[in-house]
Amino acid sequence: MNLEFSELHAFVVLANELHFRKASERLFLSQPALSKKIQRLEEKLRGALFVRSRRRVALTDAGKSFLPKAAKLLQDAEDALRETQAAVEGRAGTLRIGFGIASLPEILPRSILRFRKLYPDVELQMREMPSPSQVSSLIENNLDAGILRMPVTNRKLISVPLFSEYLVLATPADLPYRAKERIKGFRNSGFIFVSPSFSKTFHDRVLSLCLRAGFTPRVVQEANEILTILHLVRARVGVSLVPRSALRLKVPGVRFHELGWKEPLWRIGIAWNRNSEKLPLISRLVKVVQAVVGDQAV
Repeated sequence: MNLEFSELHAFVVLANELHFRKASERLFLSQPALSKKIQRLEEKLRGALFVRSRRRVALTDAGKSFLPKAAKLLQDAEDALRETQAAVEGRAGTLRIGFGIASLPEILPRSILRFRKLYPDVELQMREMPSPSQVSSLIENNLDAGILRMPVTNRKLISVPLFSEYLVLATPADLPYRAKERIKGFRNSGFIFVSPSFSKTFHDRVLSLCLRAGFTPRVVQEANEILTILHLVRARVGVSLVPRSALRLKVPGVRFHELGWKEPLWRIGIAWNRNSEKLPLISRLVKVVQAVVGDQAV
């Protein structure tokens, strides 16, 4: 038995009007055409849905039982059509987004908030992972978009640069800072490092910069999150080299010092698989992230 939605629609309208002429006008059908649709539906259900007479039309018990079910079928079909169309247009669905330590302090939270406000029907699944893992997941379509370290060289992926991240020195607010010596002035201080298990690239980069400045840092603590590191600095556990974007976290009791290094710690971009079936949705995400980065630059 194949139920047609046009027959269900005709039944629901007639059940609400209980008048063939009025129902026909609402459906833009002739009365004979409406009668044929109802007859076909009754044949499929093997029973009468209406009691007809010259003066009145009424639902049978079977018709009364079928009405809410038919109405729900129509509503479910309408909802499915609307949701699917929204997904096709990039206004609904699920996005799996990778991110790393560089995108955490400001860009990522603002991007998520703005995107959810614009596209409330899109589910965002956030996955914290290093850049190499993001690249692999994007290639294998286990991730839809990634905010990661540039460059991205795999030809299966498309990438767009977002911003460059530089390092600043975070110290307790009352700790003296000698501008001429810069980081060398803290060669005898304890350092708080990002754990290499969380971001080996960050860890090794900070270590190499200290070595380039002429000393081997004494690492007294490691942590996985920039916010945690800043609170450890505030507690005078040590000093730390952190991304400049950490300033926006506004942790009290911490002072940031520019070190004059022109070379960026890394360049951050957003990447996705060029053959992804979610390109309309990804495109909307990219535009939102670019707009947030643009706002930060103002």
